[in-house]
Amino acid sequence: MISNFLSIAVYGLGLFIMYQVHWAIAAAYLVYILALEVRLIKNHCPNCYYWGKTCGFGKGRVSALFFRQGDPHRFCDLEITWKTMIPDFLVWIVPVVAAIVLLIMHFSVYILIALILLIVFSSVGNAFIRGSLTCKYCIQKETGCPADKLFNK
Repeated sequence: MISNFLSIAVYGLGLFIMYQVHWAIAAAYLVYILALEVRLIKNHCPNCYYWGKTCGFGKGRVSALFFRQGDPHRFCDLEITWKTMIPDFLVWIVPVVAAIVLLIMHFSVYILIALILLIVFSSVGNAFIRGSLTCKYCIQKETGCPADKLFNK
C-alpha cells in the first residue's frame, strides 16, 4: 500500500503541475503514465516470480488479470541501464522542470509545495520504499533482477 501510495502521489503531483501549464499537457502526461504502467504489467510482470501474487508494488496481481504468465527465468533477460530508465525518470523530471518554469513566470505557493513534495517523494521516498520495504524482501531478486543489478552494484 505504501509503495502504491508513493507512486500515486508522484503521479498526482506531476499531474497537478502539468495541469497548471495546460489541461491538454496534463492529459498527455496522464496518457504517458498509463503507457508506462501498461508496458510494465505487460512486458515485465508476466515473467516475474510475483505474477499473480502480491508483490511489493501490487502489480503482479494486476498483470495476471490481463496477461498470461511468462517465464520467470526470462525476467533477467531484460537489461536495465540508466539509459533505459529515462522514460521512468521523465515522470518526475518533466513536472519538476515545468514547476520551476511556472514559479519563475508566476510564483504560487501551491506549485512550490507540489514541487518540493514531488522531489522528496521521487528521491528519498522512492529510495526508502525500494531499499527498506520492497526490494529488500523480494524473492525475484534471488533468481535475478536487472534493477537490482543496476542499483546495487
